[in-house]
Amino acid sequence: MRDAIACGKDTVLCTIIASSGSAPRGSGAKMAVFADGSTCGTIGGGAVEHESIRLAQHALSERAAFTHGFHLAPNQVADIGMICGGQVVVQFQFFAGGDAQALSLFSHIAALFGREKDAWLVTKLADGAAACTGIYEKGAGLLHLNDVPEEAVLPLLRPRAVLQKEEQGRAGYYVEPLTRAEIVYVFGGGHVSAELVPLLAHVGFSVAVYEDRAEFGNAERFPDAVRIIRAPFEGAGTRISITPDDAVVIMTRGHQGDFVVLEQMLRTQAGYIGVIGSRHKIAATNRRLMEAGIPEAALGRIHTPIGLDIGAETPAEIAISIAAELIAHRAQSLKEAL
Repeated sequence: MRDAIACGKDTVLCTIIASSGSAPRGSGAKMAVFADGSTCGTIGGGAVEHESIRLAQHALSERAAFTHGFHLAPNQVADIGMICGGQVVVQFQFFAGGDAQALSLFSHIAALFGREKDAWLVTKLADGAAACTGIYEKGAGLLHLNDVPEEAVLPLLRPRAVLQKEEQGRAGYYVEPLTRAEIVYVFGGGHVSAELVPLLAHVGFSVAVYEDRAEFGNAERFPDAVRIIRAPFEGAGTRISITPDDAVVIMTRGHQGDFVVLEQMLRTQAGYIGVIGSRHKIAATNRRLMEAGIPEAALGRIHTPIGLDIGAETPAEIAISIAAELIAHRAQSLKEAL
């Protein structure tokens, strides 16, 4: 969209802002539609997308912004391979080619994807349609939005998309996360990691995998990882820079590897440190850590046994318990930061 607008091409951004039932895509799914009929992105395909392209052409010709609700009836459900019906609300937003304000907005968004910062896309609604769009960037506040009070947006900054409908005396907003500052560093590329990494990526985490074996630390095994670090666990603390926004999940192939990584990570400012293992292992590891010079008070930072206690046994179940704990940690951290 940035490049199209820079070349003078009008564009309509189609965004799912609400969905229920078995909709093919959820809130935040996007598709850009250009005047020549070409598209970029998808809002789920099938009947909804086909009709949305037609409506986007109308928005282009009228230079308009509006929303449209779809009720997925049984015949539409069959067309897109769904089991049951659902509701989808799509927002159509026109951006004029060459518009300086739009170009500034999308250039800023494009730049954010190369940085590790907390940022949200904020759209103010008027009569149910998009009136203006900007960015909330942690540390910088609201940008590209001149008539929106920051205090109205802060409660809506969450890890998931939020639609606040217009009410008497209260403006409406659609707010969704763009980028996140945190990286989840997963040490070890074993069976649990193989289940955990795609799960974390699916719920919005950026995940880096650190592994010392080529066959367990590669992009083929972890296509959802934003980074693969293949190096010895010794010296890991000097190879990566851990910030207070980052989380560390330690599950190497053995106790010694876990200990080597844990000792280093406790000397960082990581916001979350979790280690897989039994309570017996925890006691033995704590003794070794204090012998290595880690203060006893610092041991309270360790989440172990890692994950929420849901009675998990299989690698997939353990991964779910870890992901749940990380989701809870993220939500609490965001609440405290704002």
